[in-house]
Amino acid sequence: MACNNSLFGIFIRKEVMGTPKKTLVMGASTNPGRYAYKAIKMLERFGHPVVAIGKKEENLDGVAIEKEHISFEDVDTVTLYLNPMNQKQYYDYIIGLKPERVIFNPGTENPELYSLLKQNGIAIEVGCTLVMLSINQF
Repeated sequence: MACNNSLFGIFIRKEVMGTPKKTLVMGASTNPGRYAYKAIKMLERFGHPVVAIGKKEENLDGVAIEKEHISFEDVDTVTLYLNPMNQKQYYDYIIGLKPERVIFNPGTENPELYSLLKQNGIAIEVGCTLVMLSINQF
């Protein structure tokens, strides 16, 4: 499903505009046709440090795409490009990173994970990372 301009925030946190937010892109790809690819490029363009997890270990212009559950430090935001079935294996991993928020891009909506995140004090946003960046709402 494609990103559109309709942003629906379920649980929004306070944010300081202009602050770089280290972001983990889950479902990362080196395929330029994928939204995860576009998100990595746009996040970097907007000055946000990026780490990534994908199906295979690759490199996207200096961003290492890891295959394993790496214990990244200081992740502010996790942005999902995995369908709900593929998210299940990452529930504990995401919660363990203790991000400030998780963004559910179109097609990744997952009420089960929303509940787990809320129980752990992690904010949830349902929207499109690309749109959020483009309208300065990231």
